[in-house]
Amino acid sequence: MTLSPRAGLADGRLECAIPDHKPLLTETQAVSEANRCLYCHDAPCIQACPTGINIPEFIRRIATGNVAGSAETILEANILGHSCASVCPVEVLCAGSCVYNEMEQPAIQIGRLQRYATTHAYDAGMRFFTKGAPTGRKIALVGAGPASLACAHELTRLGHEAIIYEGRELAGGLNTTGVAPYKLQAGESLREVAYVQAIGFTIRNGVHVGRDVTFADLERDHDAVFLGIGLGPDSRLSMPGEDLEGCEGAVAFIERMKNDPACSVAGIRRALVVGGGNTAIDAVRELRALGVPEVTMVYRRGEAEMSGYAHELAQALQEGVKVRYWSAPLAVTGEDRVTGLQVAPTRVDAEGRLVIDETQTSMLPADLVLKATGQEKLAAMVAGIAGIAVDKGRIRVDAATGQTGHPRYFAGGDCANGGKEVVNAAAEGKRAAQGIHALLTTQAGTAPAAAR
Repeated sequence: MTLSPRAGLADGRLECAIPDHKPLLTETQAVSEANRCLYCHDAPCIQACPTGINIPEFIRRIATGNVAGSAETILEANILGHSCASVCPVEVLCAGSCVYNEMEQPAIQIGRLQRYATTHAYDAGMRFFTKGAPTGRKIALVGAGPASLACAHELTRLGHEAIIYEGRELAGGLNTTGVAPYKLQAGESLREVAYVQAIGFTIRNGVHVGRDVTFADLERDHDAVFLGIGLGPDSRLSMPGEDLEGCEGAVAFIERMKNDPACSVAGIRRALVVGGGNTAIDAVRELRALGVPEVTMVYRRGEAEMSGYAHELAQALQEGVKVRYWSAPLAVTGEDRVTGLQVAPTRVDAEGRLVIDETQTSMLPADLVLKATGQEKLAAMVAGIAGIAVDKGRIRVDAATGQTGHPRYFAGGDCANGGKEVVNAAAEGKRAAQGIHALLTTQAGTAPAAAR
């Protein structure tokens, strides 16, 4: 089966101008790298992987020429292993735990080997999993991001009917709309969606739960509901000029850059990105890769307090990104569109509180200002459902099963973990599928929703 990597996408998207920072390994490179692996018996790399992929085993299979077996080992543990190979922060997960680090030698390139194996399987049309014997049970999944895709795939293997409701016209969640193109482009995300969905579950795109269909409808027509609703739009900074043309959220900009062929950076000479997390780092690296001459991160605290990964920041600095620490944004300036950002110096007082000195403001000229200070939480949309508890914007779930306080509702991914990695969402989605299966198995004597 040939899977189109461009289905549903327009040509001329800006993301296509950004090169892959970790190109696909050749066969010779993959075998050579695989033969470096020590196949540790205690395998700390496995312990560091949220989905528990048997990393030494899949690498051994590459080394012995069994690439199909390697891909099966990966996908058995993580059906989203293809995208995770590219987007996972391996430097702080599996590769970060590689024993070679202790020997002051380069860690095994686990992510690139994983991508090599899964790409081989995709290109050859290999399928390893089939739909289970029908149970007559039907599960609704809200949102078509990684958590729901992993959950739906596992539910289908168990014989349940899984139906994903997605408000956007394209599935894949942030893999399609928000991941930096130098890691994963939207077309490759959609290719993965097609591969995962081919097991036999349904995705209903363009259906907004809460508008086109209610939660009461889902409860009536399904035996269980999985919430994989992710996070909401970029958080606002509530400062003057925030609505000027040329000032927008970083996540919104990245989505336009990845999916909208009308998006352009023509004429942008100076760009500012407010924030110190991974989204901010992705945004500045993308802008530099697109040729914006001067790109600066503006952060309220110092480097030690940044939440973004240190290795990503180091790469951004090598690519010419500048960072202005201890600076708080006060206002976006301009008439019809952005011309700059007014900032004030900050410091931490004796009690550890951030203090902003608005008596010494300065102006940073800019043609584009992106806000990367977090995303709004969507958990409030389900807070009215009896039994579902929301804690600091996150849906509270049982860690072992993904079950919420309402027995028929389960959740996973960013809406439950607050915004972790794709691999965490995949693990939580699969875990929730097992939790749902256990629930429905105990209810075997009751009529399925379709028969009520």
